[in-house]
Amino acid sequence: MTFFPHHLPLFLSFRLVAVALEEEIIVSKLGDNATLSCIYQGRKLPLKNLRVYWQIADDPEECSVVHALISGQDNESEQCIQFKNRTQLFWDRLESGNFSLLLLNVSQSDERTYKCVVLQKTEYNKVIHQAEVVLSLAASYSQPILSGPIRNSDSTGEEVTFSCRSGNGYPEPNVYWINKTDNSRLPPSELEITPHADGTYSVFSTLKVKATSNMQIECSIENKILQENLSANYTHLKQSDGSGTESHKNLEKNGRGAQAAGIVSIVILMGLLAVLTCWLWRRRSAKLVSYTGNE
Repeated sequence: MTFFPHHLPLFLSFRLVAVALEEEIIVSKLGDNATLSCIYQGRKLPLKNLRVYWQIADDPEECSVVHALISGQDNESEQCIQFKNRTQLFWDRLESGNFSLLLLNVSQSDERTYKCVVLQKTEYNKVIHQAEVVLSLAASYSQPILSGPIRNSDSTGEEVTFSCRSGNGYPEPNVYWINKTDNSRLPPSELEITPHADGTYSVFSTLKVKATSNMQIECSIENKILQENLSANYTHLKQSDGSGTESHKNLEKNGRGAQAAGIVSIVILMGLLAVLTCWLWRRRSAKLVSYTGNE
């Protein structure tokens, strides 16, 4: 249904003709500027004979005028207050039939369906073009942080807990826990989604499972609107006893080598100090003998 602002003169007549209603869905990030498309591709018409109205389609009575262009001039007399100083037309494109609207600094309250109606003033006010734009908002979530247990060789079979957190996203995310050894999904033990004052969300989830010798767990945060999937992984692979023992032996060997090198360095330093002390003593003794002889 097309709703026309009540400031239009009552004596004007309207002739509604069959006009195809174009619909477009756009996605904008919170705080960005969004362009609502409305392009008339018919024959070129002088702006003085046109009226262009942008409205909220899903509730026109709540806001009858988002933006209005009448006879080639912006008309702000009945513009809804929430859109004051936040809407702009592209003046260099109007003559070519591009009546798209730039909506500045979008927020959650702007997530609506908008309607563009173009009327031609002749004997009747005839609707020559209509378009609807569904504005969806989104914000990317931060890279998830996955915390897992510190494993030891005796923890196999015990219950261990993983935690995953992410934030600053919109809308609410989907959270998936995945066992990467077979790509099966695991049900979360806890899922907490917290809204913030700026409209974004943070998410915290935990997973409790029985520890295995080879554990590969993934936490995935999905933003459906942006079609983004961010993930973090935890991997614990069992090492053979031989490799572990060899690593331990190498560690001990390296430690003993470092200790021996330290002792050798100390001995060399002490030797140098002894030589320097002896040289200084002999030099001082020689000066004393020379002084006694002169007397």
